[in-house]
Amino acid sequence: MTDRVTVNVHEGVADVRLNRPDKLNALDMATFDALAETGDALAADPSVRAVVLSGEGRAFCAGLDFANFAAMAGDGAPDGGSARFKRLADDITAREPGRITNLGQQAVHVWRELPQPVIAAVHGHALGGGLQIALGADIRIVAPDAKLSVLEIRWGLVPDMTGTAALIRLVGEDVAKELTFTGRMISGEDAVRIGLATRVSGDPHAAATELAREIAGNSPEAVRGAKRLLNRAADADLAGQFLEESRTLGALRGGPNQVEAVHAYFEKRPPKFTDPA
Repeated sequence: MTDRVTVNVHEGVADVRLNRPDKLNALDMATFDALAETGDALAADPSVRAVVLSGEGRAFCAGLDFANFAAMAGDGAPDGGSARFKRLADDITAREPGRITNLGQQAVHVWRELPQPVIAAVHGHALGGGLQIALGADIRIVAPDAKLSVLEIRWGLVPDMTGTAALIRLVGEDVAKELTFTGRMISGEDAVRIGLATRVSGDPHAAATELAREIAGNSPEAVRGAKRLLNRAADADLAGQFLEESRTLGALRGGPNQVEAVHAYFEKRPPKFTDPA
């Protein structure tokens, strides 16, 4: 679709790949746009019966492009780069007309909205927003040594790309809270054990493609109907949840403790947070 996301459709299976291997497929504005646009295009293509979602190179997706955080933390700008970061963040979190999501959320939710089943093939790192993209898929096949993390707490933020709804649905409230409060890194094997992923494979992309081909051999109307019914049974007030993600992120972004979290990380020192008022 673009240089950020590639699509190859063969025998009813769409092979969709994040395509910034030199940046570990980290998310920038062009990638957010490309993910949302790619999902919309696939939804409108009746020849596509299943989707495999993966990343080129050494990782699935390392999360938000670190250069944007570096700009907020410094980067030589007179205001420390905060205005530049705020403009980017405002663009990502602007509500999408006619949707329950903003752009960042839509880059994930589009895969759940897609009528066709989506299988994420995860290797290397799936961190922060990258993990949330994987959570947007219906099924996740992961390498045993993959590294996954709800990493937003590192930056003094919260999962804001539909991740709060997905985590509760997949792993339960207590495990979702532990992962979110700590930002702990877990392996692919541990992800399967706690329900964050479906199963492990030494070659996640090959396994995902094999499964997609099996699904593509079934009645497309029945498969789409089953996905719609299963999503309906699991989803509750997503519009309200997604809006509250954005409100909470907006309240945190640019605050003293959030800025301190970023400075401390890049300066390789323990953060010094102030107590809430």
